[in-house]
Amino acid sequence: MALAAIAVLFFALPLIGLLWRAPWSHAVDYISDDSSLTALKLSLICSLWATAFSILFGVPLAWLLARVQFPGRSIVRALCTLSMVLPPVVGGVALFFALGRRGIVGQYLDRWFDFRLPFTTAGVVVAQTFVAMPFLVVTVEAALRQLDGRLEDAARTLGASPWYTFRRVTLPAIRPALAAGAVLAWARALGEFGATITFAGNFPGTTQTLPLSVYLALETNPEKAIVLALVLIAISFAVLIGLRDRWFLRAERNSSQVSL
Repeated sequence: MALAAIAVLFFALPLIGLLWRAPWSHAVDYISDDSSLTALKLSLICSLWATAFSILFGVPLAWLLARVQFPGRSIVRALCTLSMVLPPVVGGVALFFALGRRGIVGQYLDRWFDFRLPFTTAGVVVAQTFVAMPFLVVTVEAALRQLDGRLEDAARTLGASPWYTFRRVTLPAIRPALAAGAVLAWARALGEFGATITFAGNFPGTTQTLPLSVYLALETNPEKAIVLALVLIAISFAVLIGLRDRWFLRAERNSSQVSL
């Protein structure tokens, strides 16, 4: 209990420090500032797009890793989750040399379609998706591995197609894990900094998300940086408490019912 209390205090102290130093008398002014509102809006839009792309591509990837046996699957899994442990700045550099104007793919996007990702809002979404998708993949893959395969076998025995089985049997069964993974991916995308500033830059109104705005304000106006940091913490904290715990508890109940 004592060690656990120390661990809780370790996580709580930074938040307490921010609350203690926050300039509450000017907090509303800092939050309602045009640059702050623009950065917050951009952060929410880009993080939601990143979450949508993570679901669109991450669920099939998780299904592939969980259900299909193929040579090198462990290597593919490590590759697809590498950005979870990769320093974000390194991820931004890798994206730049892959999708930049002279990158292995980006040069053709520029030459053939006159399309450029670096230093654009779309580049922010790409950077956030790159670092956020593995959180959804890991969560959904674990749920698929724990799912009782007899349910899907019974559906196919009754004449259901693979797509119908996935849509009406598999997906509802893993919905709590999918929601939890989406929340984790969204929270990671919302707080993304290193890959964003490296690949997309820090241009107000275009690529300057709220974490980048906090970093910039820290050098010129530390009080504003504290307030904006608390806004990010409050949003993430509220979503995690309101959604993640509820879906995790529901997932545990579903697992218990399946095992029974």
